Amino acid sequence: MTKQPHSSGFLSDIIARNASKLTGSDTRLLDVLVKDPIRAALENGREVSSRAGVHPAAAVRLAKRLGFEGYPDFRAYLQASLMEDGADFENPAARMAARLVRAEEGQVLASVLDSEIAALEALRNAISDNEIRRFSETLRDARKIFVFGRGHAASLSSLVTLRLRRSGYDVTDLGDQTHQFAETLNTIASTDVVWLLAFRRPSQLIDDANVAAFARGAKRLALTDLHAARLDPVPDHQISVPRGDAGESQSLVVPMTIANAVILDLAGIDGGKSLKSLEDFKAFRQSLPARWRR
Repeated sequence: MTKQPHSSGFLSDIIARNASKLTGSDTRLLDVLVKDPIRAALENGREVSSRAGVHPAAAVRLAKRLGFEGYPDFRAYLQASLMEDGADFENPAARMAARLVRAEEGQVLASVLDSEIAALEALRNAISDNEIRRFSETLRDARKIFVFGRGHAASLSSLVTLRLRRSGYDVTDLGDQTHQFAETLNTIASTDVVWLLAFRRPSQLIDDANVAAFARGAKRLALTDLHAARLDPVPDHQISVPRGDAGESQSLVVPMTIANAVILDLAGIDGGKSLKSLEDFKAFRQSLPARWRR
């Protein structure tokens, strides 16, 4: 990218500073750009001009009037704004567009892999084995475990529930009980554990489960990304890790890796309970008709 005197400014400020220079064609182009900044960051000048119904060279002239050296320079500014402005990433379409911006033509898979690898490498120094152990010890000592995640975290909640159940623990996925949410929360006791999973922001139901578990004296574990780290009341133990920077794939592998580490550590400290249960389950499944073993 060549010099960008406005690289740290908002587009609205740039437009205001140069308003006296703008023509009718410029106004039509800006109307198209402002209405759909995500698409604008992905298109070239000819495509934007076509949508605005103006001459193909109009986008280049607009960019120069706004202080950029050409339309590629202007588009680079729009892309940088999309990737760096945190507010944009509350919009799923904006997050997807930013990831497309970073992926070169024909390099989508490589871009996702690079993002996942970077997130996993960051995880290496983000948490310690002691934090994993606090989770596993809490789970080991529970009478019953309630796991709860919403949105993208719901898939991990389901997986954690399955693995803990096969390891011999009494586990309920609260995501399967939302039709009887109050009734299920009412069964939580002080000897139980509620494991909350939240990405980007905790849903109201996650907050409700946290409050209910706290009121009943149950232990509360939380596995979150940095966006969803603020839970009130504060959990007994919490692991909060980045899942990728803005414009990168928001990794589900990172929290899944942590959950896998917790369950593996649990198997190492529960006196053989997990290992015996897994062996028993394998034998039981083998005794079932073939249709139940798929």
